[in-house]
Amino acid sequence: MQSLRQRNAIRTILDEHEQLAIVVHGMLHFVRLIDKGEKTPGLMVFRAMLYYIREYPEQVHHPKEDQYLFKLLRDRTNEFDATLAELELQHTLGEALVRELEHALTRYELEGSPVFPVFRDLVEKYAKFYFNHMRLEEEVVLPAAQRLLTPENWAVVDAAFAGNLDPFAGSNLQYDLEQLFLLIVNIIPAPTNPGPAI
Repeated sequence: MQSLRQRNAIRTILDEHEQLAIVVHGMLHFVRLIDKGEKTPGLMVFRAMLYYIREYPEQVHHPKEDQYLFKLLRDRTNEFDATLAELELQHTLGEALVRELEHALTRYELEGSPVFPVFRDLVEKYAKFYFNHMRLEEEVVLPAAQRLLTPENWAVVDAAFAGNLDPFAGSNLQYDLEQLFLLIVNIIPAPTNPGPAI
């Protein structure tokens, strides 16, 4: 069987997962520094991370998974219907969790250390949720799609994901997201292994 990364759309999805994992690890690192009483960048950096997540996975990545990859896989088989329904629900829940994080961050900005544990716990909850979500896509859905979708199906999926705004190249919104990501990466040291483990 062809390597997953040989498909254009799958390569895009996996690359985006890696980029998003770096941002989520940055969020974890940020709250863990606060928890240890160590110096952190301003909270504006954490707000920038939330903005990045809201603008990229929530507005671009997830809708294309739902509309193209998941739909075409459902057209080919009903074997993964429950998994796909769970992932679509998680896409909606992810948006709600980002809103909760924004509210918790604002509350922390206003009230300080007494409400920090709530903020920290929400970040930990979101990271666990998001890494489990990506793992389910990568270990179940993408291999199933690789096996079951036809070349015609892949032409549709590849075309859809080729139009993604790559936050690491391009101009305008793409440039803004690239600069935002670079700010996050440069201010929050990435762990040596930015994989899904938390």
